Amino acid sequence: MILFRKFKVASHERALVFHEGEFHAVLMPGKHKLLDPLRKLKVEKISLREVYFKHENLDVLAREFLLRKSLDGEVKIVDLADHERAFVFIDGKFDRVLKPGLHVLWVALRKVRVDVVDTREPVYASADLPRITRGNTLEDEATVLDLADHQRGLVWVDGRFRVALRPGLYLLWKGLSDVRVEVADASGVMFNHRELSAILQTGSQYVLNQFTIEAGQLGLWFVDGKLGGVLKPGTHAFWTGVGKLKLLQVELRERTLDIAGQEIMTNDKVTLRMNALLTYRVADALKSVTVTEDAAQALYREAQLALRAVVGARELDALLTDKDAVAAELEALVKAKAPEFGLEVRSLGIRDIILPGEMKELMNKVTEARKAAEASLINRREETAAMRMQANTAKILENQPVLMKLRELEVLEKIAEKSNLTVVLGEGGGLNDRVMKLL
Repeated sequence: MILFRKFKVASHERALVFHEGEFHAVLMPGKHKLLDPLRKLKVEKISLREVYFKHENLDVLAREFLLRKSLDGEVKIVDLADHERAFVFIDGKFDRVLKPGLHVLWVALRKVRVDVVDTREPVYASADLPRITRGNTLEDEATVLDLADHQRGLVWVDGRFRVALRPGLYLLWKGLSDVRVEVADASGVMFNHRELSAILQTGSQYVLNQFTIEAGQLGLWFVDGKLGGVLKPGTHAFWTGVGKLKLLQVELRERTLDIAGQEIMTNDKVTLRMNALLTYRVADALKSVTVTEDAAQALYREAQLALRAVVGARELDALLTDKDAVAAELEALVKAKAPEFGLEVRSLGIRDIILPGEMKELMNKVTEARKAAEASLINRREETAAMRMQANTAKILENQPVLMKLRELEVLEKIAEKSNLTVVLGEGGGLNDRVMKLL
């Protein structure tokens, strides 16, 4: 009776030993001698050249394989849920897609890589996709989307926007969701869509540039240095990666420039400081950003030059006595220059004229002397007028005795108010004589 059975396992093989139908052991390469008096052992040889292992008791064997340290690094267990798929690469080449279920792969002799993918994410991208799609094994699993350089993809899942895709190769998984793709032509650079707001809020930051123009502003966009168009207030979107895009906001509302603290010499060699206030707006948006680097700064410089030209042509007295004329001439000069920068000057006024300290003292002394002379002249005029009135009164009284009598009574009444006097009027002599005697 034969009590032992001999087995030889090659280097590329493993042997599975079953006793009465139940898994018992794994035989590694070499010669083996097993006790089997009742002939109840069953040995199955496995070639490791075959990566994918199939067996009717696969689930039991998979658990047993995991428990045996001798199989560490030799076997890979992949258990895929319903929403999972796995891409298998053998020796650097794509081999197949594994569907949901339990899979056992022998990896001792081959370089095996398994990438597990969650199909609940509707879009899959990978550098390996060109190799995967050449296998033509995905028709039932996914749709292949290949976007050219001038194309972009807008992915909608169950009616809601999910993500925007750049040029490249993608897989769109089927089955779990209703996935819809809009392929858009990005060669026009600017992107318009009836659901632009929803697209910009979700998953588009790497594909679209968002640009918002506020009320009172104008937008200009350029591609490769050329004007692409003018944007009105609102939200706008542009494709990324299509030429060199430049976006500019132009303020159309009125703004002010404070022309402050310039030291200017007048025609009579007096140095002063003048502050002016300039109000302007943009009249030609394109010219304001293309003619000069900074239109406001250019206008500021022109206002400074105009101030020097106008003030330098006048003497100090003329400047101080006719500031309105100076402001009008200054405004005319700057208004004529502003259109070159795409601007329009609305107003320009002189705010302050600041004289040096010693000049202030001189001006104060001149003003004081002038006022003193004016006061003296007024006094003399008043005295002359009073004397003239007295002379006229004397002539009238001389020719009118009755008026003289009345005048005497008025004088007497005033004296009586200040003294306790009794006056008796009678004939002979004038009232004037009587009063003189009383005094």
